[in-house]
Amino acid sequence: MGGDSGRAAEVLEQLLSLDKTAAAAAVAHFQKSMTDDPAFMGKAMGLRTAVTGGSDGEIGTLLGDCFGLKGAVKEGAIATLRKQYPA
Repeated sequence: MGGDSGRAAEVLEQLLSLDKTAAAAAVAHFQKSMTDDPAFMGKAMGLRTAVTGGSDGEIGTLLGDCFGLKGAVKEGAIATLRKQYPA
């Protein structure tokens, strides 16, 4: 989102059905990972592939890695993605 954390959080609110706090934390996690982890971009790019052809477990792992999602928040995001992109 071109460094616009607020807009990125808005998109994640809609795309993953996150509340504002969770979306802001997810953006912060993503930005930190982009800076600190050289292998991160590959994980982020793999999320689209997992959503369109992978298992819920694969999606969940990548949501955790890319956005720091855990527990019920992660499960809710998986369910939201599955409604938009059925397996």
